[in-house]
Amino acid sequence: MKILFVSPALVNKNYFNDIIRWINIKFILGFGKSLTFPILKALTPEKHDVEFVEGSYSDINYDTHYDLIGITTITPYSYLAYEIADEFRRRGVKVVIGGWHASALPEEAKQHADAVVIGEAEDTWPELINDFEKGGLKPFYITKQSVDPATIPRPRVDIFPKRTRISVQATRGCPYSCEFCSLINDKFGKKLRMRPIDDVIEDISLIPNKGFFFIDNSLTVNPSYTKELFRRMKCLNKFFSAYGNIDVLGRDEELLKIAKEAGCRTWYIGLESVCQKSIDSIRKHTNRVDNYISSIKKIHEYGMNVMGSFVLGFDNDTMNVFNETDEFIRKSEIDMPLFNILTPYPGTPLYDRLNSEGRILTRDWSKYDLEHVVFQPKNMSPEELVSKIKWIRDRQYNILTTTSRIIKSVKQGPNIFLETLAMNNFRMLKNLK
Repeated sequence: MKILFVSPALVNKNYFNDIIRWINIKFILGFGKSLTFPILKALTPEKHDVEFVEGSYSDINYDTHYDLIGITTITPYSYLAYEIADEFRRRGVKVVIGGWHASALPEEAKQHADAVVIGEAEDTWPELINDFEKGGLKPFYITKQSVDPATIPRPRVDIFPKRTRISVQATRGCPYSCEFCSLINDKFGKKLRMRPIDDVIEDISLIPNKGFFFIDNSLTVNPSYTKELFRRMKCLNKFFSAYGNIDVLGRDEELLKIAKEAGCRTWYIGLESVCQKSIDSIRKHTNRVDNYISSIKKIHEYGMNVMGSFVLGFDNDTMNVFNETDEFIRKSEIDMPLFNILTPYPGTPLYDRLNSEGRILTRDWSKYDLEHVVFQPKNMSPEELVSKIKWIRDRQYNILTTTSRIIKSVKQGPNIFLETLAMNNFRMLKNLK
């Protein structure tokens, strides 16, 4: 049997984007590839031939013979996933769809697929393959229990092209219940599960790249586990980036010290807002705005970068929040700020609330990309929100501001300087585009 795994994505193929991608791959420990398909390949019997493709509708050769198509999709690419699925089904090929969006809206996904995988697939994929071999597929494959992290197979990252940025996963799940988080789509997503450290170390050891990205929702939920993992990583001579919570990083200097020794260069932190009322309204109890600056300073003292992510458009946000965010970034000396428009993804409490209030403006899922306003904000118009997002990006990624951040990073050593240089120039090019 021949299986094709498809990861829908829009890739603009031009010279300018090629430069941006080269900078991103060469110098930045940015977000790594999802491990969904590498894990599914590891769970697929060796007798089957498995291929992988990432791209848009036109990047796929539909004339090649395949027996089964597996597609995973997030909300903004769901329309593209459906277009690809429909074309294969028109040619008589069986299609399976999974991922965050399909798990949130399985009945919608089923209109474009022969089967829908809901939730984690470690237990259901082998069952699905067995059913297909016997000549039939169930309409839905639903995760019935939390996957034991000790049974997660080693991801077959060889499914990716060479030079792909590799991800590693040490833990799954997050016990917090932030209103906008898509993790709530999965009924087991709130349960933190930790893989055996020996397995994680072996995964890292086998990565051909010098650097990698921890794809965990947060590596600071269980500091004791993370410290032991980092201690074991010291001898691997790798460097990495990871997600972390600002409250833990701000108070646990032992964790910061061990993280640096293990090779951590950048912490990706969801600061979300400089308005405490907005933080409280989304139930992100880990964040105290009053502690942000001292925590960021502490991370810098241990020689690591901070990539801070902000979400704008909360119900407690007024037009003042943009100036306040801009001023906070200047004072805190964040190495790379990111700005997203609040987006209520299907399956989240935020979507359910705004939908019940009649504030969802569109269900064109392609606009759920953090760049479009898809709901009615409380204290501003959608046009004002878009305009002010552009304003703050222009403020933070002009030549003067970008150069200032790069110069300040010199004192943290050559590696951090080069990464700060690459990250900020990358974002500036993206902003100018």
